[in-house]
Amino acid sequence: MTTISTHVLDTARGMPARGIRVTLQRSAGPDAWGDLAMGSTNADGRIPDFVPKEVTLTEGIYRMRFDVSAYFSEHKTKSFYPYIEVVFELAADGHYHVPLLLSPWGYSTYRGS
Repeated sequence: MTTISTHVLDTARGMPARGIRVTLQRSAGPDAWGDLAMGSTNADGRIPDFVPKEVTLTEGIYRMRFDVSAYFSEHKTKSFYPYIEVVFELAADGHYHVPLLLSPWGYSTYRGS
């Protein structure tokens, strides 16, 4: 069984980023994506039960789109990024945690546990 989760931390403020809308998509071919899940981060920067149970995750290319513009606007912070897209590949069953470390002028991500 394959699962995906995410967590957004605002490294400039030193706290979880609440209210960031995240969309999970699967590649359907060159420049074509299909939506699988959508949610907003909670006070802990997470989206509990992000991927609905009826969605089966298989090997392939996936993308998470983090819409950060509204978050930065809410905090009256200028930002270089209106959104951030993280593209990754599921190659085997397991848990894929895709955290985003966020600041107004940069970001970092990795495969977590």
